[in-house]
Amino acid sequence: MTLFSVLDRSPVRRDRGPAQALRDTVAFAARVERLGYHRFWVSEHHGVPGVAGSAPTVLAAAVASATSRIRVGTGGVMLPNHRPLVVAEQFGVLEALHPGRIDMGLGRSVGFTGGVRSALGHGKEDADDFGAQVRELLGFFTGGYAYPGVHAYPAEGLRVPPFLLATGSGADLAAELGLPLVIAPVRGERALAEAVTRYRNGFRPSGWAREPYVVVSAAIAVADSAADARRLLVSEAWATVYSRSHGVFPPLDPPADILAAPMSDRERRRLEETLDGQISGTPAEVADRLGRLVAVTGADEILATTAAYDQSARLDSFAALAELTGKREPIS
Repeated sequence: MTLFSVLDRSPVRRDRGPAQALRDTVAFAARVERLGYHRFWVSEHHGVPGVAGSAPTVLAAAVASATSRIRVGTGGVMLPNHRPLVVAEQFGVLEALHPGRIDMGLGRSVGFTGGVRSALGHGKEDADDFGAQVRELLGFFTGGYAYPGVHAYPAEGLRVPPFLLATGSGADLAAELGLPLVIAPVRGERALAEAVTRYRNGFRPSGWAREPYVVVSAAIAVADSAADARRLLVSEAWATVYSRSHGVFPPLDPPADILAAPMSDRERRRLEETLDGQISGTPAEVADRLGRLVAVTGADEILATTAAYDQSARLDSFAALAELTGKREPIS
């Protein structure tokens, strides 16, 4: 049976500020847990006015403390921005405090702009060493020392499940290292299916995973009408479109304000294309789309990445998704 999980990037909503966004994430995690979802992950972004989640392990600690059953992790820590020893220590602390509930999702992205990369002290070239960085990090857990005599306490000997966030060729690294793969249809479902097939065919069993494991991430919105579901996705879709032309991901605006504002033909086309690439509709329509996505990819797990300006409507959408996927725990 396909599992369903949630990624929350802590989006900032217009006039509410980043502190409120972080508090919203922690509160949302507790509601998601009651809905029966499998995991709740947070992300890492630096210097982005529309995203408050800049320190994922710190935020994961807050989420884990506010919940009791759901798995908590990162989607992900961008490893080129950090030293593997420090990342191992951070996840070791999380696992020691919340045993059996922590996931370690790892990505290879560096800062979004040149200024952010300079502030982090890492350039685009650092992503080229991602494979070596992952190996070094995992070695701190298993005792495969890259630096003789250096131990990552309390990580050493603990088993924090690692997941590799990847697109395209990144799937090959996950297969080579024998790690679970997290992937999104950013280049379309055909390219996604090809990458997943390549991952499964090249997978080498490891001490972390004996078999391939595929998590497909997607924005998903469920509502009583297709129009209402699509409208729920407008705020983040527009922020994505805006970031491509302005180089900055802004705070989320209400959908009505976005749709009423002047927009160039190119921007409107990009907005519609972005929305078309996401999954939205009535429960029956979303169930059909998800069924086709799982059939194409053989996904073991779906990671819903939905953000919205209206937190109440967003929660209703996740409750409806839980209902149609067989999770019927009431919100209290």
